[in-house]
Order: sequence, then C-alpha cells, then structure tokens
Amino acid sequence: MKKILLTISLVALTVMTAVAQDVTGKWKTVDDETGKEKSIVEIYKQNGKVYGKVVDILDPKKRDLTCVECSGSDKDKPIMGLVIIKGLEKDGDEYNDGTITDPNNGKVYKCYIELDGANTLNVRGYIGFSLLGRTQTWTRVN
Repeated sequence: MKKILLTISLVALTVMTAVAQDVTGKWKTVDDETGKEKSIVEIYKQNGKVYGKVVDILDPKKRDLTCVECSGSDKDKPIMGLVIIKGLEKDGDEYNDGTITDPNNGKVYKCYIELDGANTLNVRGYIGFSLLGRTQTWTRVN
C-alpha cells in the first residue's frame, strides 16, 4: 500500500511540475529600462505555435492607446488585445523562430522565450544575431 501511495504521489508531482513548466498563461511584463510594471500578456498555443496577446495594461492612462507606429494589419489597432508575440516554435527548452512587436515604437524583432523556473520567463527581442537585442524578465500571474 505504501508503494502504491508513493507511486501515485510521484506521478502527481511529475504532472504538476510539467504543467508548471509550460510557458502558457498570464505574465506580468516589466519595462527593462524603468523597472515599472507595464502589462499582462497571455501566452497561448495555436496550431502548434506560441503567441502572446496583451490582455491588460496596468497604467490606466495608457489603456486606450493604439499602435500608431505598427505596420500592416496591426497599424492603429488598440494595444489592449494586440498579439505581440507571434509564431514561436518549441526548440528544446526555449521557443524561437517567431517575432515580438514593441507596441511603443511598432518595431518587430526576432524573439525567443525561455522559462527560468516555473514563474519567470526570459523574453528576448533581437535583430540579426541574438547578441544584438535586449531581454526582459516577466513573472507569472496566478
């Protein structure tokens, strides 16, 4: 009986760890220059790829802003609801080969994201090689 309970406990722990290690969910973004909390981005999977949409803007004065500098179909769309992470694919422990849009200036960067523990997500936007860019650390919202 003890062996059965131990086995069930280990299986449950493994399942909980696997779920906690998933990048999907809501993440609080922080401005890497000011350290100020900016928004909540919901990361989700669609057709085998990973996307991220702004679902909340924490500064009430900025909630109605649009992506004036964006191009294409994102031009002048409200930032609230804007899909800023597009088309990431799982590659080992990270997700890459997609893009991230900075809604403040409309620029689109190559992107990769990687979990650092269950509740921290490193999000890197870059041009060319990954050495030319910047990384933000997002925290999971429960």
